[in-house]
This record gives sequence, C-alpha cells and structure tokens, in this order.
Amino acid sequence: FCTPCLQECLKPKKPLCGVCRSSLGPGSRALDLEKQIEMTETTCNGCNKKMYLSKMRSHAASCSKYQNYIMEGVKAVTKEPLHNTRNFPNRFTFPCPYCSEKNFDQEGLVEHCKTLHSMDAKQVVCPICASMPWGDPNYRSANFMEHLQRRHRFSYDTFVVCDYDADEDDMMAQVLIRSLRDK
Repeated sequence: FCTPCLQECLKPKKPLCGVCRSSLGPGSRALDLEKQIEMTETTCNGCNKKMYLSKMRSHAASCSKYQNYIMEGVKAVTKEPLHNTRNFPNRFTFPCPYCSEKNFDQEGLVEHCKTLHSMDAKQVVCPICASMPWGDPNYRSANFMEHLQRRHRFSYDTFVVCDYDADEDDMMAQVLIRSLRDK
C-alpha cells in the first residue's frame, strides 16, 4: 500500500447502519433483539457444536473447522485469478471529482463529498460508476450529491464477493448454491 491508501484504511470507522450505511448516533439499545440473540441456539457449521448466537462470533474466531468451512465456501464461488491484472480498472480507490484528493474507498469518497462538496453544483463524472463494466466514463451526473446518497450508500463488496465478469444469472446461481450449502 502507498501511504495515502494505508492512512485511508486505518481511519477510525464510525458506527454505521448495516443497511443504508448512514452514521449511527447515540440511541436506545434494542433490548428485545439482544435478548433474542442471547436465547437463540445455533450450531457451528465447522465443528457442529451447539451454542447461543451471542457466543457464535467469538467461537468462529477460534474454531479452525469453521474457518476451513468458510474458506471452502469462498473457493467454491470464486474463479482463478486472471493472469494479467494490470488491464483491469481500479475498483477499490477513487479520486474526488471536485478536488485533487485521491485514494478514497467508496465510503470515504461519499463522506468526503458530503463534508466538503455538498453545495457544489458542478456536473461531474462519478468515479465509482465510471470504473464499473457498465459505467460510462463520460456521463456527468446532473446532481452528483443526490447520486452518491442514493446509489453509493453502501458497497456491494461489503455484502458479496463481486465477480464483475459474471452476468447476473451466474451470480444469482452462485448465491443460491451457497445458500443451500449453509443450511
């Protein structure tokens, strides 16, 4: 990693909503949900040990059989790495389309633009969309800030292993196969 990219990765992350990725403020705890997590029993997919959901995260961190199970699942849905990766666009860090700052991850770019450029009405190309196979590197968004808020509230990479060369049907088939394996 170069220094600016490493510094961006090491920034302390604020608590974020798992769905919309907006910042979470202090609020009341979901005690009913906590109680349900404390009382719901599950089985480790690696060693088949029974435990409460509240203990699963710490168990998974130390269970080598569970870690092997996860790695087998990752291997099953990923393809061999391509030999020449220099021909592919960078989909991990992005420059700000308004100023000269570079090396933002998707979340960092959204936060940066919200903080420093929320009132800038200049039409710009979205660097995140432009890096995607379906993106148009010449398309200028009429309202870039609205586009960021609606389209880039969260990163797909947070929730799925992205294969940008696979079509939607292939990705859906992989998801279905993986979900059946996890039962």
